[in-house]
Amino acid sequence: MPRHPFLHGTYTIAPTPFLPNGDIDRASLPTMVDFLANLGVQGITILGVMGEVDKLGDAERDTIIADVVAVAAGRIRVCVGTSHVATDRSVAFSRRAVELGADALMVAPPKLGKPNDAALRAHYHAIASAVDIPIVVQDHPLSSGVLMSVDFLANLAREAPTCNYLKLEEEPTAAKTTRMRAAAPDMVIFGGMGANMLLEELRRGADGTMTGFGFSEVLVKICTQWFAGDHNGAAQTFYHACPLIRYENQPGINLAIRKYIYMRRGAIAHAHVRAPSSPLAADVIADLNDIVTRLGFAHHFVKGA
Repeated sequence: MPRHPFLHGTYTIAPTPFLPNGDIDRASLPTMVDFLANLGVQGITILGVMGEVDKLGDAERDTIIADVVAVAAGRIRVCVGTSHVATDRSVAFSRRAVELGADALMVAPPKLGKPNDAALRAHYHAIASAVDIPIVVQDHPLSSGVLMSVDFLANLAREAPTCNYLKLEEEPTAAKTTRMRAAAPDMVIFGGMGANMLLEELRRGADGTMTGFGFSEVLVKICTQWFAGDHNGAAQTFYHACPLIRYENQPGINLAIRKYIYMRRGAIAHAHVRAPSSPLAADVIADLNDIVTRLGFAHHFVKGA
């Protein structure tokens, strides 16, 4: 049985669609949500790092949350990123997300001048005291610059039960998943990192994955097979998709590749990444098309897209 009624399985980190002039492409928000819902994901996570959240204004955040929640309409759950380096701003973002209908929040730790568990604890406690929905603690030191120990995370979950949810992305993720599961048996643990280690994370006790991938139905299938007891089937599905997972998850261009795939699949109208950014090189697209064709995924691309 899942540890949480809806926080389990596959949550896709959704990109933010933009028009070529950099404006939010509101027309693509409903097509993207419908696209992901039809792939069978349990939920979507918006306004994360891969949602280009640092390039959005407060009013734009509200627009995206409201539009996504309205289109999701309870079919899939919506987790909203409400991270900020200032505690009061993260609290305000969190309260606003709840007002707009978020089902859960994702909060990364704020960057600190010096490691300080007391300050981190106070940050999360302030948010937990302000809202009454699950808070997924994002443990991604590469982007946050903050290392959170297994003991810290387990203690935080005990002190603030709404923080009993973890997006575990400290590498090596499988090893930390093992330690985290031992320290907090009831914690809901999601893997991430582009699903690079999804199979190993599931073996160590993860409840699913919260990450981006241009073919989210593959992650849905892996998780479904795994939790149904078909571990060999899950492994075969994972290993078949590994070349594409690896190629998409290249640092620096992973978002551009993912948006390109979304565009080719008809989920969004444009692959534009908000400035500053660079378009994908022709050879990157050629390599991607070669992998997609060889793995048998090319039929998912819309002709002319």
